[in-house]
Amino acid sequence: MKTWTLHIGANIKKDGVFFRVWAPKSSSISVCLVEGKKKYQMKKEEKGYYSAFVKGIKAGSRYFYLIDNDKLRPDPVSRFQSEGVDGSSMVVNPYEFNWDDQSWKGISFEDLIIYELHTGTFTKEGTFEAIIPYLNYLKNDLGINAIELMPVGQFSGERNWGYDGTYIYAPQNSYGGPEGLKKLINSCHNLGIAVILDVVYNHLGPEGNYLSDYGYYFTDKYKTPWGPAFNYDDAYSDEVREFIINNAIYWVKEYHIDGLRLDAIHGIFDFSPKHIISDIRKAVHNEGKKLDRKVFIIAESDLNDVRVVNPPYKGGYGVDAQWNDDFHHSLHSLLTEEKIGYYQDFGHFNQLVKALKEGFAYTGQYSGYRKKRHGSSSKHLPPSRFVAFSQNHDQIGNRMMGERLSSIIGTDSLKLAAAIVVLSPFIPLIFMGEEYAENSPFQYFVSHSDPELIDNVRKGRTDEFASFNWQEEIPDPQDAKTFLRSKIDLNLRYSGKHKEIFKVYRTLIKLRKDNPSLGVFERKNIKVESFDRVLIIKRKLNREQTACIFNFHNRAASIEVKLDTGTWINLFSITESLENTIVSNGSVVIELDKYAFLILKKLK
Repeated sequence: MKTWTLHIGANIKKDGVFFRVWAPKSSSISVCLVEGKKKYQMKKEEKGYYSAFVKGIKAGSRYFYLIDNDKLRPDPVSRFQSEGVDGSSMVVNPYEFNWDDQSWKGISFEDLIIYELHTGTFTKEGTFEAIIPYLNYLKNDLGINAIELMPVGQFSGERNWGYDGTYIYAPQNSYGGPEGLKKLINSCHNLGIAVILDVVYNHLGPEGNYLSDYGYYFTDKYKTPWGPAFNYDDAYSDEVREFIINNAIYWVKEYHIDGLRLDAIHGIFDFSPKHIISDIRKAVHNEGKKLDRKVFIIAESDLNDVRVVNPPYKGGYGVDAQWNDDFHHSLHSLLTEEKIGYYQDFGHFNQLVKALKEGFAYTGQYSGYRKKRHGSSSKHLPPSRFVAFSQNHDQIGNRMMGERLSSIIGTDSLKLAAAIVVLSPFIPLIFMGEEYAENSPFQYFVSHSDPELIDNVRKGRTDEFASFNWQEEIPDPQDAKTFLRSKIDLNLRYSGKHKEIFKVYRTLIKLRKDNPSLGVFERKNIKVESFDRVLIIKRKLNREQTACIFNFHNRAASIEVKLDTGTWINLFSITESLENTIVSNGSVVIELDKYAFLILKKLK
């Protein structure tokens, strides 16, 4: 079965390079080589494509496209922007990297334990290769089996979250470019770690965005908060859809990526008979089958619309899972008692219970924050369709000061948050540094070069928090200090509170992996119960039974728990006074300290 190859951009052939670009707005396109300053006229094809074969050049050659003998622009499908968003594109040979992960088949989706990280702030160096020495820590010390990289497509400057990228085929030059990313992925696979890549298909960043000079990539029919919306359903949209779908397959084929996280799909507007998300999912899954690898799609959406994860035969897009914001908001508001912004819709214990039972907490109820009814019922979906977290880049970084939970709540509450995420019936996700209660914030940072754009970013950030009445000064996104403050210090895990929190995360992850019932996803084998502010999750798998009990009171609680008759052992508890063995004759009274939890397992 033949696998996919990229047919646009600069592709190396036996004795030269074949260039192809979509530019329906132009009357002529030329390839301009930087070395030698040679220009080659491109031949016009159907549907606005232009192509040219240039003999004698090879990988490393730098080039621009000249549009109508007027505008010199980088390649929209550039594999590498070594000189940044305004510089020349570089020819890359995708086959010269020496992969040695041929035996890698991926990880079953339901076994994933995800660690989200930002390449620039995870290490002092801020590069792909600098992550590699820490992979043993992540896999063997902490226990995760997948990393999720925030977007790496080329953005302006050296400091950015990645959502302002303008070259979605080109790994960021300051991170190490194509070579560095491939080395990281290859090393991950050799250690048994899957790699998920966050991709942005709702908009592009403003600086270095020249797509509109080429063609009808964007539409005025829809607006996003971040920039012009991609044209997925208007005239010329077939070629735009192909540009995006090819990008999704490109990461899987040329970079051996195991999964894609689609950013903010509520900002993707498409009223075609078949939604672009559905086409992306189908293309990626098909390529995975051809490559004999497990490949998956995760979406981010704030719509609580089950069509995102419903299978195609039910009219859905069929993605493998979506981030569960309702679970996060329910948990966060209970632990912090915050009521600002969207947290005003949360804070009731039964919302967390409902999220654990069904997925979404809002399934058609009125939302005071949104001023309308919100959501659809997800109770028919298996829990594996949801990714759960107590923190991520958005929920930390979109706070004015970018503070983490460790700066807002106490140690007991942090442990409880860890337990409910790792032991939830969902796919767990941990944000870098969370596992040891990192001190540093994760703030919003950029490094643009356009003074007007910099001023607009600063103003936008100020306006966003104008109603919050905070006394602190909003961190300047353009200031390098904002970026440097956001770097984490993994050495903290060796001492004090950080060591204590790390031990909890490591133990919880190990328990989830060692006890299959703690990772079961069939709703018939999961029972969620609640009494006042105590939550119980009971699970069965074959003959194995476990019961997880969580106290969300800010005081000690005593509760009678119904358990099958037999002997239960205490797998893990924060309440030291509990016995290691509990004998149940149908029920047992459990006493838990404030914000404590207990994991019981029935002996066979």
